[in-house]
Amino acid sequence: MACHAKTLRLRQSAVEDLPIVAGLVDEAVDWLRRVKDTDQWARPWPSPELSRARLRRFIKAGATWIAWDGGTPAATITTQSRADPRLWTRQEQAELAVYVHRLIVSRGYAGRGVGAALLNWAASRSASSYGARWVRVDVWTTNKELHEYYQGQGFALVRIRSDLAYPSGALFQRPTSDRPVVRGIELSTG
Repeated sequence: MACHAKTLRLRQSAVEDLPIVAGLVDEAVDWLRRVKDTDQWARPWPSPELSRARLRRFIKAGATWIAWDGGTPAATITTQSRADPRLWTRQEQAELAVYVHRLIVSRGYAGRGVGAALLNWAASRSASSYGARWVRVDVWTTNKELHEYYQGQGFALVRIRSDLAYPSGALFQRPTSDRPVVRGIELSTG
């Protein structure tokens, strides 16, 4: 379905939304494999069961949100205030930040600024609710096109952690005060 709405309604997901979030993940996996020819998410990491359990855990914690176009899920984003200590230094962990995970936009909504709007929402929400200074993301180490996407969104590469078994070792950040203008899509939490 193509995006027709100019305003998407952003709603915190509930456990019963797990199939919706998993469906967005599965759609992204299929697209990455068929169109992008990348190894990202070629296998659920670390296993299918643990991958789904992680989705459920973030949903139960209230960290996962879905952007809706009427009754159609357009995108999902997961945010948290705690850093993964395997990836971020103690000094970085001490800084207030929002950590973005699984920013996924359904293909029918791609190229319309939905991802950018969600990143700005995460920055704004976290800055106002707990004083976050940074928006941070760890992305698939080998997906250079994804690295370019985040750099195009104003993120700077912090470093690439290729010394870990964890596949998302490319670390990016931008200040929460930097929110590029997004035209065409607005988010409403009401």
